[in-house]
Amino acid sequence: MSGPVVLIAGGGIGGLATALTLHQIGVRCIVFESVKALKPLGVGINIQPNAVRELEDLGIGTAELDRVGLPAREWALVGLNGNDVYSEPRGLEAGYAWPQYAVHRGRLQMLLFETVVERLGADAVRLDSRVTGYRNEPGGGVTAVVQHSDGSTNEETGALLVGADGIHSAVRAQMHPAQPPIHWGGAVMWRGTSLGKPIRSGASFVGLGTHRHRVVFYPISHPDPKTGLSVINWIAEVTQDASKGWQGGDWNKRVALEDFVHHFDGWTWDWLDVPAMLSGATDVFEYPMIDRDPVPTWRDGAVALMGDAAHAMYPTGSNGASQAIVDARVLGACLVEHGVTERALAAYDDRLCGPISAVILRNRGAGPFGLLNLVDERCGGAFDNIDDVIPAEERAAFMAGYKAAAGFAIEKLNAAPPTIAPGARVKETASA
Repeated sequence: MSGPVVLIAGGGIGGLATALTLHQIGVRCIVFESVKALKPLGVGINIQPNAVRELEDLGIGTAELDRVGLPAREWALVGLNGNDVYSEPRGLEAGYAWPQYAVHRGRLQMLLFETVVERLGADAVRLDSRVTGYRNEPGGGVTAVVQHSDGSTNEETGALLVGADGIHSAVRAQMHPAQPPIHWGGAVMWRGTSLGKPIRSGASFVGLGTHRHRVVFYPISHPDPKTGLSVINWIAEVTQDASKGWQGGDWNKRVALEDFVHHFDGWTWDWLDVPAMLSGATDVFEYPMIDRDPVPTWRDGAVALMGDAAHAMYPTGSNGASQAIVDARVLGACLVEHGVTERALAAYDDRLCGPISAVILRNRGAGPFGLLNLVDERCGGAFDNIDDVIPAEERAAFMAGYKAAAGFAIEKLNAAPPTIAPGARVKETASA
């Protein structure tokens, strides 16, 4: 493969999806990743049908995704009295043409990494290489400054630079030097995985509690044929006073169970024992629920942001990683149309920056968990029949509005043509 080279800062899910997309459309690229060795770190995430569709178009289908997770079948909110606030089928059972997957984030990243190495070669991902800044060149193109763990630096030149370097993005910091600090709204999350028997549908995402005090849990592995146990991903969450900012030090740190399990004393029903589920984890990590304020553009000349670098958002909508995958594909479609040019980045920015910035703010307002806010406002969280609190039509309309904003409304997604047409290749000659 010859032609211009695209530099990618960051080897996470978005950066690797970008590399696979560029390879598919005939564009050379190099991924720069800061860690010395990629490992399957992290916990569970959901990949929505709009992103599963894009992975399938990259040749990563259900056979591969079943190795790192399982198809989700239900999404449910449950009040502290054990009664359902809202539930709906998900994925294929909801009528989507593609499934929704609950996966282990690190294992998905490793799947993408291994696919990049297989298709593009081992030299396509340069580890121990962190992009710390860039320089738009007067004659076109961009130079990236790359730093290594031994303190040495070098410069790499390419036609474009994609900043996929996460919420602490150095590329974004240079592009928007006056951006506010990372935003924390007061919610603290403790995350872990435990072995357990899946409940309800056997592949249900369940949010239990109130908008300020809840647990979320779902399986991220198929049940063991012998024991019937799955790996259950869980998030325990409490909202605190955020007026003094995050005082917890590290953005994520390993903590002891006794540091937080008391918040969930008595959370026991005949179908679920929350303290026992939390106690089954080997490692527990504490995170503040954080995001970044939207910025007016994701582009600066030959440089564009994507993934968390562009739109770090609260995980309330389960669509952060999904949007990173969609970013990669939309960027690829713009390159097919406009060539490896700044004009392609402008088209990508025009298409996504505004709408996805709105999703950031919607998630900050609790996203689909906003139904729990309504329950609290109308009845203090205690109810016998949810229809007396929020009618079924209102609940369905609330969820439909979120899906439309986040890009996975069923009818629209099923009817949409592929983001990148099969066999499409980038224009080899195009003026910037």
